[in-house]
Amino acid sequence: MSGKKAAELPRKVYEKELLRLQTELVKLQEWVRANGVRLVVVFEGRDAAGKGGTIKRVAEHLNPRVARIAALPKPTERERTQWYFQRYVEHLPAAGEIVLFDRSWYNRAGVEQVMGFCSKEEHELFLRQCPIFERMLIEDGILLRKYWFSVSDTEQQDRFRRRLEDPLRRWKLSPMDLESISRWEAYSRAKDEMMVHTDISEAPWYVVESDDKRAARLNMIAHLLSTVPYHEVPPPVLELPQRPPSTGYQRSPRDLRTYVPDHAAAL
Repeated sequence: MSGKKAAELPRKVYEKELLRLQTELVKLQEWVRANGVRLVVVFEGRDAAGKGGTIKRVAEHLNPRVARIAALPKPTERERTQWYFQRYVEHLPAAGEIVLFDRSWYNRAGVEQVMGFCSKEEHELFLRQCPIFERMLIEDGILLRKYWFSVSDTEQQDRFRRRLEDPLRRWKLSPMDLESISRWEAYSRAKDEMMVHTDISEAPWYVVESDDKRAARLNMIAHLLSTVPYHEVPPPVLELPQRPPSTGYQRSPRDLRTYVPDHAAAL
C-alpha cells in the first residue's frame, strides 16, 4: 500500500462539510431517541488509522446520555473466563441509544490473534460464532454498522513518528502499537481472514480509506447517515420564561468562598 501521498482535503472545505454532517448527526440522534432505536457503530482498523479522531467528530455535538463511546480495556481475570462476547453485551444500547465501539469484539480477530493473546482454537471459535452473534443482534432489532479504517504502511509510520514527537499525543503510543510495524503482514493476513468470515450480508464491512484523515471522517459520517432511514423530528416548542421579581435575596460575601486564582488575567 506504499505510494505517494495524495493532497489532503482543504481545511475550509472539510470544516464546512463536517459542520453540515454533524448537524445531520444531531437529527439522527433525535430520531433514535424519539423512536426507541438501538444503533451500534463498530470502528476497527490498524493502529493510527484514524478511528479515534473520527469517533471524536461523530460524538462532538451529540448528547452523551444518548450517544456514548465504548472503549473497553483489556479483560480482567474474571472476564477471561466468561463467554468471549459477554463483556461486550453489557455495553449494547437500550432503546433510544447509540453506542460507538472504539474497537470491539473484533480484538480477537486482530491484536489477540497476531500477538498470541488467544489460542488458535479460541480464534477459530470466534470466527464461527461472530456471524451468529451479529445476526442475533440484528434479528433483535439492533442497527449494526461496521467500519474498517484502512491506512497505508507509510502513512501509519508517519503518524507514529509525529506522535512520538508530540508531548500532547505521545500517550497514544504503546509498545504494542510500535510492534504492529514489524507485524504489518501478520495483521494484513488476520484482517483478510476476519473479512472472509464476518463480512456477512446482514452486517457487511465498510472500508474507509483513511490516509487523508479529513476525507475519511467525512466519508464515514456521510455513509453512516445514508444507511439509516432517519428523518428530522420536530423539537419541542420552548420559550424562555421571564425572571420573577426579586424577593430580597442577597448574595453571600465573596470572602466566605474560596475562588480559583485568576490565571487568565495574567496572560
